[in-house]
Amino acid sequence: HGDHDIWLNPPPIPLTTEEMDYVFASPYARVPHPSYGGAKIPAYEMIRFSVNIMRGCFGGCTFCSITEHEGRIIQNRSHESILHEIEEMKKLPGFTGVVSDLGGPTANMYRIACNSPEIEKHCRKPSCVYPGICENLNTDHSSLIELYRKARALPGVKKILIASGLRYDLAVESPEYVKELVTHHVGGYLKIAPEHTERGPLDKMMKPGIGSYDKFKRMFDKYSKEAGKEQYLIPYFIAAHPGTTDEDMMNLALWLKANGFRADQVQAFYPSPMASATAMYHSGKNPLRKVTYKSEGVAIVKSEEQRRLHKAFLRYHDPRGWPMLREALIRMGRADLIGSGKHQLIPAHQPAVDGYQSARRKNSTPVGSKKAGQGGKILTQHNGLPPRSHDGNAWDKREQAKAAAEARRKAVAGGGKASGKNRKPSQRPVAPR
Repeated sequence: HGDHDIWLNPPPIPLTTEEMDYVFASPYARVPHPSYGGAKIPAYEMIRFSVNIMRGCFGGCTFCSITEHEGRIIQNRSHESILHEIEEMKKLPGFTGVVSDLGGPTANMYRIACNSPEIEKHCRKPSCVYPGICENLNTDHSSLIELYRKARALPGVKKILIASGLRYDLAVESPEYVKELVTHHVGGYLKIAPEHTERGPLDKMMKPGIGSYDKFKRMFDKYSKEAGKEQYLIPYFIAAHPGTTDEDMMNLALWLKANGFRADQVQAFYPSPMASATAMYHSGKNPLRKVTYKSEGVAIVKSEEQRRLHKAFLRYHDPRGWPMLREALIRMGRADLIGSGKHQLIPAHQPAVDGYQSARRKNSTPVGSKKAGQGGKILTQHNGLPPRSHDGNAWDKREQAKAAAEARRKAVAGGGKASGKNRKPSQRPVAPR
């Protein structure tokens, strides 16, 4: 790489359950290294009382290198080993009875494997679940359900949460698992990662279509209602991934608005070592198929301007991105999406956005502020709440009218100071309908 040689080791030979139990039975300190001193480490606070139940992932997502690091074959700990770790964790200072996660690279691949060890040994497919779930994959979740029930029954354990990302296309194969998860292990919100809605980028990611998400959401809502709980899904999406066009991002933004989602923080693709999508990013070719000079080209988002545009589509509700989105929609021949109608993406007027704050994070830092920002907790507005103004209150027609009137007042005041040929014509903002 550059002027350096890089040696990449293959994933280690998969460990047996006995070997996994041996590794995890070591007397780990469960605290950060002393070299950190008294520094607060957010990642440590998040995983402090979590338990890793497995290694490996057979998802094969092209933007992720977990498979290259941990292998495609799932390596599982025994129930006894996992429950023993929870018992030991109960003795630690600060434990309140809540286990923050029972998971791993993926929440629900525990004990899931190929039906045939011989096929598993020789198979070279990068994913067992793309473009569909392999007919040789055993999707039985019963061992994981049993583990959840045993962990919940431990004295001193008040709640077991599942914080690892859920592979929902696998979960829907076991309605019993979804019911168990939704009824007992969701703390109000559940993270899942459809990543996109459009076939183009999803194929390059090796992710299932949005139909799998819709099926899981129906089950999630059904079992939440049966349990008498108000719970929500937090879907994660990615912008600027190889294979993504401006039209793809526009369609994703329309889907987000139609489903009442407003992302406070969004993820843009960044090429990372050992990921297949990184090869796409640098080569413009698709390594998932045979690569020749005639082979399929991949749309790559590299310019800073286009990356900002794709992020603006994900944050369609942020007024700071509206000027860029208006220009893009007009250029794409979709000016019909500019307006105040429910079917339209962004309004025609532009409110004053100085001091704009995140809709769900009152501790976010206003634009232009020199005050240090504070970390937020909720990443997504996901339940169809109305948009918010800079003070955190609901943004309504009256506030739109106030913003337009204030903009007119400033324009008139600014124009009155100039005279003659040097006077700049004031721009009259479009009043809200």
